[in-house]
Amino acid sequence: MRILIVEDDAPLARGIVALLRGSGHAVDHVANGADALAVIADEPYALVILDVGLPGVDGFEVLATLRRRGERVPVLMLTARDGLDDRVRGLDLGADDYLRKPFAPEELEARIRALGRRRGGDPTPELRIGTLALNRSTGEARIGERVLDLRRREWAVLDALATRAGQIVLREVLQSEVFGFDEPVGPNAIEVNVARLRSKLSPDGPTVRTIRGVGYMLDAG
Repeated sequence: MRILIVEDDAPLARGIVALLRGSGHAVDHVANGADALAVIADEPYALVILDVGLPGVDGFEVLATLRRRGERVPVLMLTARDGLDDRVRGLDLGADDYLRKPFAPEELEARIRALGRRRGGDPTPELRIGTLALNRSTGEARIGERVLDLRRREWAVLDALATRAGQIVLREVLQSEVFGFDEPVGPNAIEVNVARLRSKLSPDGPTVRTIRGVGYMLDAG
């Protein structure tokens, strides 16, 4: 998924970014609410992880502004506060989930997976396309009994295509979901990862089709 971290604690933000990139997500980071509102207006995020205690425009105000603008992106709020009133306020403003600091990395990842499944309309962790099975909880992809040895970005490409199996995914959309805006992207980075993925899916998995000049599609049949 393409995820935005809105967190002013620099060490914590670096840790979350490293954790989620290591899990195959494209991750961006901003340190204040004003930047978050500007970036979300321009980028197709699948999830926003939003700290409550931001300087200036706090997390509650960011969330309220997003929902007033009609932004439906899922929001997971982080807080160091333990008050029930704060949690209720965030949920009433439109937060999708709440996580109190300090938290275990495993819990953060589990909540992100759950929100991703909910956004995709499928609450189950496993996605099946023909002979291909993707388990988003374990990060494992199989074709029959064969486990695919996928690099981080190959998994991200496959996940993005599999969630839209049978549909054309624009090259620009695919790139935005695989790479964050501060990650170096070579001119053929998407093509290289798609080519590697094709070789690992063949000969008994679904086919990644190139729609020339437009993007890619994972055959659903």
